[in-house]
Amino acid sequence: MSKTIKQETDENLFLLDDDDLDTQNNKYLLFHLGKEEYGIDIARVTAIEELPKITNIPDMPEYVKGVINLRGKVIPAVDLRLRFGLMEREYDNRTCIIIVRVEENTLGFIVDTVSEVHDIQDSNIEPPPSFKNASGHNQYIAGLAKQGEEVKIILDVEKIISGKDQNVLKKI
Repeated sequence: MSKTIKQETDENLFLLDDDDLDTQNNKYLLFHLGKEEYGIDIARVTAIEELPKITNIPDMPEYVKGVINLRGKVIPAVDLRLRFGLMEREYDNRTCIIIVRVEENTLGFIVDTVSEVHDIQDSNIEPPPSFKNASGHNQYIAGLAKQGEEVKIILDVEKIISGKDQNVLKKI
């Protein structure tokens, strides 16, 4: 069995079996924003945490709620409800923050609730619709996953934060 070395930016090294990497294929972390269920590729997720204290940073986009201190690392906290133009809601004991890697950055996505990790085969994922609404929301959609009678919205985490906002977050 061969080993692959994965190096994180904080200089920690992890040894992973090739089999471990294969087990992440077609796995998505599912979470809720309002009544809709979304998914992100589990390979991008580094942690799921209870929502810690958020420190407000002035002059940030509305959906960047501030930063959190996670085990000594300062991480921007992005409220996905606000990013997608949904109504803001009060955080409660089910509100979570999903820590993800986007390129060289670590971000926290604040979501209503986390559901589960689900295996979704590529054959069950259709491309996103070709139309865009006024705010361009489907630009974040990687695909639409069919699960029985339900549809899960698969997100492209790299496109959630892009352009000028990405440059702002890199400075945090």
